[in-house]
Amino acid sequence: MATLKEEAKAYEPPCTLNIADIEKIPLNLEVKDGEGKDSEGEPFKYKYTTIEGKDYRIAGSILGGIKAILEKIPNTQFFTVLRTGTGLNTRYQVLPWVENKEEVV
Repeated sequence: MATLKEEAKAYEPPCTLNIADIEKIPLNLEVKDGEGKDSEGEPFKYKYTTIEGKDYRIAGSILGGIKAILEKIPNTQFFTVLRTGTGLNTRYQVLPWVENKEEVV
């Protein structure tokens, strides 16, 4: 049995990361619905996935970008996300994953 001190040192508060933090993202991930509260205490809903025990939020604009890719390249298996800005000014660009980037012209 662990002591309170050991538990406190090992404690990591629950948090949801961002899918853009992952370099190569598979399209076969299970998507779940989540709920949270904003800085003013107002509830909001979001989509997320769990990878290796960590939850990653998926912005609606990312889902829209994936949809656009799949319409043009239906056999896409992986994608990546470029993120610019912070907070409410964050913008995402979804790109199909390219395995060998040196060969892309």
